[in-house]
Amino acid sequence: MRSLKPLFDRNKIWSAEKSAEDPEFFTKLVSQQSPDYLWIGCADSRVPANEIVGLPPGELFVHRNVANVVVHTDLNCLSVLQYAVDVLDVEHVIVCGHYGCGGVQAALNNSRLGLIDNWLRHVQDVMKKHRTRLDELPDKASRLHRLCELNVMEQVLNVGQTTIVQSAWDRGKALEIHGWIYDLHDGLLKDLAVCVKSAAEFAEVYQQVAESA
Repeated sequence: MRSLKPLFDRNKIWSAEKSAEDPEFFTKLVSQQSPDYLWIGCADSRVPANEIVGLPPGELFVHRNVANVVVHTDLNCLSVLQYAVDVLDVEHVIVCGHYGCGGVQAALNNSRLGLIDNWLRHVQDVMKKHRTRLDELPDKASRLHRLCELNVMEQVLNVGQTTIVQSAWDRGKALEIHGWIYDLHDGLLKDLAVCVKSAAEFAEVYQQVAESA
């Protein structure tokens, strides 16, 4: 603990500041969370989900992994999704990537980093799917920029194809899936205009993503 004492010191300062701003802050936070949003984002430390959308604790349910990937065999991600949709009753699932993503860059460069190479195969699958149009871009920087966007779009489709979301739509639940990307250079979010609101819309959005590269 001694080597991490500065973190505990900062925690005490943060707690005191929150209590000073709102004496009921922690009392209210203890109550059951009821967020409207599930955020599926990258684990990158420069992309703090709550902060960049200006939401306090309790209003954004969050799952993060390297390169914001949604895999149908990832029980961690699927458990978060199921809990968010079926228990917390969120109405929006936001898949948010970011430009300059190290995981996407490693996939693009076919880097050898160890165990994570297996995880990044999913991003390479996105790259291969859109290879022709990516290769038409003038340089590696523009290909990385576009692959970061395409990876988000494909993960939106992956969320929509889960049995969790399909079952929710079958029950008539209002549930929307959105694809966003964050720019580290100015701190602004960009809506990638990929949004699925129902099973009926899925084929149209799938085609939109296929043609968007």
